[in-house]
Amino acid sequence: MSDRGQVLVVEPIHDRGVALLSAAGTVVVAPDPSPETVQPLLADATVIVLRATRLTADMIAAAPRLRVVGRHGVGYDNVDVAAATARGIPVVYTPEANSESVAQHAFGLMIALSKELVAGDRLLRRGDYGTRHTLRGVELAGRTLGIVGCGRIGARLAQMARAAFDMRILGFDPYLDPARAAALGIELVTDLPALLRPADVVSVHTPLTPATVGLLGAEELALMQPTAYLINTSRGGVIDEAALAAALRAGQLAGAGLDVLEQEPPPPDHPLLTLENVILTPHSATQTEEALRRASEHVSAGVLAVLRGQPPQWCVNPEVLGA
Repeated sequence: MSDRGQVLVVEPIHDRGVALLSAAGTVVVAPDPSPETVQPLLADATVIVLRATRLTADMIAAAPRLRVVGRHGVGYDNVDVAAATARGIPVVYTPEANSESVAQHAFGLMIALSKELVAGDRLLRRGDYGTRHTLRGVELAGRTLGIVGCGRIGARLAQMARAAFDMRILGFDPYLDPARAAALGIELVTDLPALLRPADVVSVHTPLTPATVGLLGAEELALMQPTAYLINTSRGGVIDEAALAAALRAGQLAGAGLDVLEQEPPPPDHPLLTLENVILTPHSATQTEEALRRASEHVSAGVLAVLRGQPPQWCVNPEVLGA
């Protein structure tokens, strides 16, 4: 690796990753990810590693020395991949680093909703112990879980749900091989309504693409059972949040557990913030020691491979490699 340059880490990552990236050059961790802070650091960057911050075409243009972009995470909708590709810049990412952590988070939201754990906590903190008999959870054993998007995370969630509660697993994923689905114990359905109608829990694990924006809107939510729960640990834009809030207020759904929202952080008047049958977490499904370490190691390995002229394990735009 000649031409050791500056490695710009836009948001803090695990110390292990920072140590590995030092082989690529001087590591500079931005004090904060605001455009005002990051913009002056772009000119010297040969590597940019980022998590949730957007990397726009203008930012890529402002980094004339840039050789590789590292996305610390599974999705890459926050990176202007087209602009990077036009410059011949590989975008590496970490699709296998967070699967276990996110699947566990979705599983935890399922249990928290079905057992009314957060509602019980709120009740106790309000001093309403005498009304605890109003809590009425349900058991997940033997119920039906519908998984929208059966990739690494969805597949792992299916394994957990079957092992823990012997749940029936329905899957909607046009890209999942039927043999793979059968091996996972997933019953593939050919359309979304066929999953939504019978499911007691629907968990969403699909990337945000033009095809999945608003995938679950008012029409789709109306198909779900009034006793069903909706889980989303993928991207906020996949669900029409106004339609979801309306469905929850109308009793069309029993509850929702969301780790992601279309706007993060949400505005103070966001309708989902006021609903008692919603559990919200701050896009923290990946925030485990193990997942953060793995993601930092994987993104560092991808960056270093590119700089060494080797093919990285995971690259969004492999057509630029070797160009």
